[in-house]
Amino acid sequence: MATIFSKIIAGEIPSYKIAEDDMFYAFLDIFPMTEGHVLIVPKNETDKIFDVSDEYLAKWLLFAKPIAKAIEKVFDCNRCGISVIGLEVPHAHMHLVPIETADDLNFTRPKLKLTEGRFKEIQKKITDNI
Repeated sequence: MATIFSKIIAGEIPSYKIAEDDMFYAFLDIFPMTEGHVLIVPKNETDKIFDVSDEYLAKWLLFAKPIAKAIEKVFDCNRCGISVIGLEVPHAHMHLVPIETADDLNFTRPKLKLTEGRFKEIQKKITDNI
């Protein structure tokens, strides 16, 4: 059965797309830690990140790099943090989050609630800077 991420990639569930190629899909997390929180998922449905091939993993980071640079440019942050937890959805995924401290990657903290308009503003800011 397809995961929620596979349904997002297929367009069955709407998303705020940031970037896409033949291997990966990046979109705004709708339960963000901070504004600018992006998820990157492989189009190949694999549960654990370290189950993907070395070549695939390297391409994943190269796909993420311009997105991370755009996040750092657009948001007032110390850097773009990266986190791979993978417990929420059995489909490997990477979080890119604008951070000031390591605590900004504490996923037990309350998530932001943003309007559709705000998500669209954030989407445009990031995509315009990739």
